[in-house]
Amino acid sequence: MKKNSLLKLSCLITFICLAFYAQAQDSIPKPPKLDEKGWRQLFDGKDLNGWKMVGPGSRYVKDGVTGSHGGMGLLYWTKEKFSNCKIRIVYRMQKSNSNSGVFIRIPIEPREPWMPVYYGYEVQIDNHPETSNEDDHHVTGTLYSLTTPLAKPGKPGPEWNVMEITLDGLRTIVTVNGKKVTDYTEGQPVPERKFDFEPYHGPRPLAGYIGLQNHGDDDVVFFKEVAVKPLAKK
Repeated sequence: MKKNSLLKLSCLITFICLAFYAQAQDSIPKPPKLDEKGWRQLFDGKDLNGWKMVGPGSRYVKDGVTGSHGGMGLLYWTKEKFSNCKIRIVYRMQKSNSNSGVFIRIPIEPREPWMPVYYGYEVQIDNHPETSNEDDHHVTGTLYSLTTPLAKPGKPGPEWNVMEITLDGLRTIVTVNGKKVTDYTEGQPVPERKFDFEPYHGPRPLAGYIGLQNHGDDDVVFFKEVAVKPLAKK
């Protein structure tokens, strides 16, 4: 093949690749515009300063979101514990359905990813738990294995979701896309423990660390925002 023909073919391939990339980017919906008043961003879309990874896998930042490789690991905010506040999470699944979680009320600074599973609360991200032989107590917005969903408003990938977690003393409230999924107060009855990977029962602290789970290469969830806002004084 002549040099000019090779050059033309190379240019054509480059053009096609760029076109496919642009089309793929356009297929991802834009994240919703949210009220910023009173909210403090813990993840700025640029780096993971203030966060620390424990367990297998890793998290990275690209195009304003944090994604993950491998797992099961946990990225947690190291600088403080949280109580009496709202936590806002903006996320989307890589696939139509992907598995992850937002951890709250972690009692001590984690050194590995399983302690938070057993002794904190995982606010689940998984719209179809039945695919892994789990039930509605493991669906998006529930306290994993502990609460019954009041609604199932989780959107499939690549749509964006907005989760708000309210820590109000002994009470934990979770909304997903504006609909309440969980309203749980310490001491309320919970289902029996069925699997050895489910949390132990018992009270959690009023103030705890928070974290984001990376579940594995087949279950990637992208996080766009992690923000906190103190509760208004009563």
